[in-house]
Amino acid sequence: MNLPNLLTLSRIPLMLVVIGLLYDPSIKWMKTTALLVFLFAALTDWLDGWLARKFGQVSEFGKFMDALSDKVLTLGMFVSLLALGELEKWALFPVLLILSREFLITGLRLVAAGKGKTLAAEKMGKLKTVIQLTCISIYLAKIAFQSDGQGFFSSELQTQVIDILLWGGQLTLIAATLLTVFSGIVYLAKYWKFFIAEES
Repeated sequence: MNLPNLLTLSRIPLMLVVIGLLYDPSIKWMKTTALLVFLFAALTDWLDGWLARKFGQVSEFGKFMDALSDKVLTLGMFVSLLALGELEKWALFPVLLILSREFLITGLRLVAAGKGKTLAAEKMGKLKTVIQLTCISIYLAKIAFQSDGQGFFSSELQTQVIDILLWGGQLTLIAATLLTVFSGIVYLAKYWKFFIAEES
């Protein structure tokens, strides 16, 4: 197991750490720590690929698990934010759209893998992942600011920043949903031949 693959797989336990920190309100700075851990997990999405290319360690396993780890990280966080009540009720529909798209594309990759073909993430897919990670980061920043920002800023300024972060999170969630669905349609159109071949 090389370092790039370890970084790829690390996103899954790091997601669990972030969720654990969010659920425990007893210690100050827990929410800020959750934000920092998540930012590191998001950074590994770029770092693992860069290291793999730099040291010639690109592998079929790495390509497949990179995309899968991204999905586990983002979907786990979206579902957790919904469960915590940090996402508004209307956000359930966008999250379900994202969830459906990711499961469908994962199914397509599994079918392709059964035929000996690894489908790496497309550029548009990487872009939607970046926007999803940005959306989650903004919501985590809002949570951290609400929990740990008291005493550092006036209540008026804190309220304004929280409102800005909330609006930013909502807008990026909508953008992430639109791009996720669109990229999924493009991906299916490009690789639908694997499903057709399976049926025939």
